[in-house]
Amino acid sequence: MRARIAMNRFVLVTTMFAVAGAVQAAGKKAPTDAQLIQSAMRAAPAHVAKAATIVAMDADGQMRTLRKGTNQFTCMPDNPATPGPDSMCMDNNAMAWAQAWMTHKTPPPGKLGLMYMLEGGTDASNTDPYATKPQSGNHWIKTGPHLMIVGTDQTFYDNYPKSADPDTSVPYVMWAGTPYEHLMAPIR
Repeated sequence: MRARIAMNRFVLVTTMFAVAGAVQAAGKKAPTDAQLIQSAMRAAPAHVAKAATIVAMDADGQMRTLRKGTNQFTCMPDNPATPGPDSMCMDNNAMAWAQAWMTHKTPPPGKLGLMYMLEGGTDASNTDPYATKPQSGNHWIKTGPHLMIVGTDQTFYDNYPKSADPDTSVPYVMWAGTPYEHLMAPIR
């Protein structure tokens, strides 16, 4: 039951994260399951990805399990509809946090979560959790390979810079002052 709840959360989160992600550009061939699995596995360290569940979204927007895992992580491949690489891998607590963010609810308290994006991430606003494109004043940033720590208490985040225009080569807090603030920790 717990795994089913976690998967349902992941389906909701990844559906929202990857809106139109399965839509292929005209004339492009859809990736094979083996290619999708390879892409998803690039999101996390090899020892995590090797045991993770791998899911991908079909053209009809339905989440499909490509490989059942044995650890508490679920990885998904890059979304071809976004401008940058954004394969990701989340533990169950990070999925609960992401579900709260996507549904505009308060994240569950006391659930520290870890999310890997070792290929980097699609650019985003550092101040507005819901910005979809660069606009004056929303502090759009480029993010390289990183991991995210979500759902911890305020005193943890107070140890890191919270600038609207951070130095993305060092750990910093994204979306500071919102219920969705989280630590962005570059790995290169």
